[in-house]
Amino acid sequence: MTAGARRGAELLLEHRLFRQHGTGKPIHRSWITLHYPAYWHYDILPALHVLRQMGLAADPRASDALDVLAERRDSDGRWSAGGYWWRQPGSGGITPEVVDWGREVASPMLTLNALRVLKAAGRTVGQKVS
Repeated sequence: MTAGARRGAELLLEHRLFRQHGTGKPIHRSWITLHYPAYWHYDILPALHVLRQMGLAADPRASDALDVLAERRDSDGRWSAGGYWWRQPGSGGITPEVVDWGREVASPMLTLNALRVLKAAGRTVGQKVS
């Protein structure tokens, strides 16, 4: 399992977590938009969180994603979701959530995970590496 996880991490890092191999452009806009909860979808924060758990958050190839994460910080020092994969309770439609994860306030879980990742990468909040 460890070898497979390392190969997966290497693939993410080869693409700087969100960039197309040939052009360097973002593979998809949603990958640089923070979501909570992420469910089975991808964005840079769950990827950075996994790299942190593997001891790879400070890898230089993660710097672009770390820059994006730092830029997503709200003026009050917290992080808010920029997109949602869930429907609010009572909204009808197919499979609305039974829990309201919150759309009007900063997300405590996004903030916690963003701070954990930035700390593991050796960054202060808002700091960019050239």
